[in-house]
Amino acid sequence: MEKILITDVGVAPAENVINSWNDSLGVESIIGVSRNVYSLYSSKANLKRYIPYDYAFSKEYKISFLSILEKDKPSLAVFMNDREILEASKFRDEILTYGTKLYLPSHDVIENCTDKYQTYKIWKEQGIKVPDTMIICDEMDLKRTFNQFGDQEGKVWLRSTVGAGGRGALPTNNFEFAKNWINLHKGWGNFTASELLQADKTVTWLSIWFEGELVIAQTRRRRTWGFANRTLSGVTGITGVGETYSNDTVNQVAMDSILAVDPKPHGVYGVDMTYDQKDFPNPTEINMRFFTTCYFFTKAGLNMPKIYKDIILYNNFPTLEKKINPLPDGLLWIRDMDREPIIADKEEINTIMEEQKNMLTQR
Repeated sequence: MEKILITDVGVAPAENVINSWNDSLGVESIIGVSRNVYSLYSSKANLKRYIPYDYAFSKEYKISFLSILEKDKPSLAVFMNDREILEASKFRDEILTYGTKLYLPSHDVIENCTDKYQTYKIWKEQGIKVPDTMIICDEMDLKRTFNQFGDQEGKVWLRSTVGAGGRGALPTNNFEFAKNWINLHKGWGNFTASELLQADKTVTWLSIWFEGELVIAQTRRRRTWGFANRTLSGVTGITGVGETYSNDTVNQVAMDSILAVDPKPHGVYGVDMTYDQKDFPNPTEINMRFFTTCYFFTKAGLNMPKIYKDIILYNNFPTLEKKINPLPDGLLWIRDMDREPIIADKEEINTIMEEQKNMLTQR
């Protein structure tokens, strides 16, 4: 029996990958790893391994991780945390000596994609449409961005160069507020300011590549941000309602964005795009892992985590009529806290809304 090690278990992204593997009726044993004992306890992994160090990634993390490989001998290691992908990539050669396979881009690609400002610079140089962006090192830089990037209301978009879940994101036209925000996050030199995009209009293109060839890609647009009213930016990184979607422009922007950072893509590439004021999708980041709602695609009939592990473990590639957006448009994935997400057709939701409107009209 093959063993697959997956990190950051017990939380939605990793658990949805595990759910996808379990739904595929695979025979692999899943080894779950986490630094959080409560998350580890709640995971559906077959074996559970605790790493007693945080992800500040001291040398103890590497020692602890390699000891798990030595003990459990997994055939494949899958990392579900952006910072951890970067850290593990630094000692990838040692991981491989244990007979554990990796399905990752080259280290320099991971470095460039982990740093959102570095990714931006590459895209800008390659002529890809991106919002004007500047690294904020001091107060003079911050003042300059308001003058250069402010919209009609004078607002700019602040965010951390590293991290997920809308980390540090803030739209503001108030210099003092922006300065205090960056101070609060100790963000000088690690924050950017950019032109304001339509934060409520976003799309993600999730893809798997093998040695430069596209295997599969599927687009999902976000209808709502989950818990958006809990943040100043309205952006949480949590999809409330996702929808299968296809668009030729989005496909082209995603492909161009990936090939700009990696001429020979290999692994998972999730391109996040946000629409500008002219309704053109601008890439904002690339993640080297499956996003949280990958299980949406699995339930809709496209099991990308299965495709991923079948390629690297068994050299088994899928036979698909369409490589790009094989799922029908208009499928919805509706999520909330403490309940299983559900899948629905958009027309079903529209019918409910129309029926309610008709009832109110007839009163």
